[in-house]
Amino acid sequence: MKREILYFAWLRERVGLPRETIETSAGTVAELVAELAAREDRYALAFSDPSALRVAIDQELSDFTTPLGDAREIAFFPPMTGG
Repeated sequence: MKREILYFAWLRERVGLPRETIETSAGTVAELVAELAAREDRYALAFSDPSALRVAIDQELSDFTTPLGDAREIAFFPPMTGG
């Protein structure tokens, strides 16, 4: 299934793209992360520490065990802090 992948902050810098459309058969976020990390060194670096990542599926915060289902957009970003 084709999915739009968005990268924010330092993930965008490491991957070198703000977004891309990929064909994937991943069933969960964790499977997608493993698939992306195996693509190239730049992806491996970006996804080397999943604990430093947050994910949103179709603009809803999710976790790495979440099934992708019919999701069209998956966004990866660092944890947010506020003040």
